[in-house]
Amino acid sequence: MTKKIWILEPGRTERNYWSDLWDYRELFQVLAWRDVSVRYKQTVIGLLWAVLRPFLTMIVFTVVFGRIANLPSDGAAPYALMVFSGMLPWTFFSTALADASNSLVGNANLISKVYFPRLIVPTATVVVALVDFLISFSILLGMMVWYHWLPGWQILFLPLFIVVAFLASLGPSLWITALNVKYRDFRYVIPFLVQFGLYISPVGFSSGVIPEKWRFWYSLNPVVGVIDGFRWCILGEREMYWPGFLASFGVTAFFLWFGIREFRKMERHFADLI
Repeated sequence: MTKKIWILEPGRTERNYWSDLWDYRELFQVLAWRDVSVRYKQTVIGLLWAVLRPFLTMIVFTVVFGRIANLPSDGAAPYALMVFSGMLPWTFFSTALADASNSLVGNANLISKVYFPRLIVPTATVVVALVDFLISFSILLGMMVWYHWLPGWQILFLPLFIVVAFLASLGPSLWITALNVKYRDFRYVIPFLVQFGLYISPVGFSSGVIPEKWRFWYSLNPVVGVIDGFRWCILGEREMYWPGFLASFGVTAFFLWFGIREFRKMERHFADLI
């Protein structure tokens, strides 16, 4: 059996960073599996929380926006189904953002003692949020059966929008994770950002209620394109607003580049700061 020999030389980590990510893929799997096990092993509330949080929020939004405010749904789709199809990607995004922000601090002992590409740690945390998303997705399937709702051909594009949701979560998560290492009080800002983002994103209502002249600018929120994409795939009732989706995807690509850039810029100082 051949053993890989690591040679320490100046600048090696910078030149071989992306190949090191592949070399340390087993560490990525271990960290992701460890976080999943910690969340769900020998616990009931961990599994239930992944289901109850979006479901209870869906009930509140359905009552407030659907019954009291009497906002329209997407076509003939039941309002509760429309809300839950938007709640799923939003919960994925907010969970990834909140959990990834503390991932480096939570792995301080590992980071201060062993070299590996630190990008692995927050990315593994986003994967755990994806597991929560897949568990909650089973509730959506149950609601579709309850309402006798059969999706159209658009459902074939749902995996594509799941990938976009992953990328939209990863970019801001990397940036905020790096900031949280340098400024520890930043963790108090994150819950406010998540709560604020919930109400400015079309989770409890359809983005179709936004006036046409503002809809493109509203779509610069990267979560808007993801939520609209999910609803287009699952409900298929309203025509997809493609200019808005392209704008959201452009912002997602920018934040992914910016998040990786800022993370890599501060990464060399993580061991000292943490």
